[in-house]
Amino acid sequence: MQKNIRNSALIILVTLFSSIGYSQIRVNKMTNKIKREFLDKKNENSSLLSIEEVVRGLKEALNVGVKKGVEKASATGGFLKNDLIRIPFPPAAKNVRDKAMQMGLETKVEKFEATLNQAAEEACKTAAPIFINAITNMSVSDGFNILKGEDNAATIYLKNQTIRELYKLFIPEVTNAMEKVKLSGYWSPLVTKYNLTARLTGKEKVETDLNKYVTNRAINGIFKLIAAQEKEIRKNPTQRTSNILKKVFSTLD
Repeated sequence: MQKNIRNSALIILVTLFSSIGYSQIRVNKMTNKIKREFLDKKNENSSLLSIEEVVRGLKEALNVGVKKGVEKASATGGFLKNDLIRIPFPPAAKNVRDKAMQMGLETKVEKFEATLNQAAEEACKTAAPIFINAITNMSVSDGFNILKGEDNAATIYLKNQTIRELYKLFIPEVTNAMEKVKLSGYWSPLVTKYNLTARLTGKEKVETDLNKYVTNRAINGIFKLIAAQEKEIRKNPTQRTSNILKKVFSTLD
């Protein structure tokens, strides 16, 4: 009898404590939910300005990067004298270069490489306007992803947004520039002599598309310069030349 009473009392106590524990869990969940809702509402009321600042700051950073990048790329010697973006003899035509050097045509090879870079410099003079639309249309989510991204996140965004249009609009500029510096006048003698030798020795002829080659290298060169400027703004406070750049990028320090 007493044993039954004790068992019943134990069951009641276990049930009571279980009920209390379950209630406490529910209370904790409700408390956390209220806290989240409160914080969300608080953030909703206070984050509008910071969102605007983030996007505005990133747009300005890209504009600064584009402006300085294009200026450097399109300057006289902008490609030729900058090892970061200098355009070499086409790798696909390495055999042409090697053969030309063996034939004592070093001066023509050097002049040809110089004209490749001059063509890129000429083409870059018209590049800046192409970037404006992509920068203007940057969304809020793009902005925060870029801000929290790698040192070149803004440059990658810009490249993804413009690469096809940039190539389409850029290649006629490169073609015109290559005609302006008479690039074919240096290329044709080199490749003609090589292909003549190749025909006699049974080697494959070289048919490098110089317009495509220079266009791709010119575009990549500009983005390298923009990326370098973006990194400077992110890492070096002295490169933040406006209040909005200082305010936005100081959060990364």
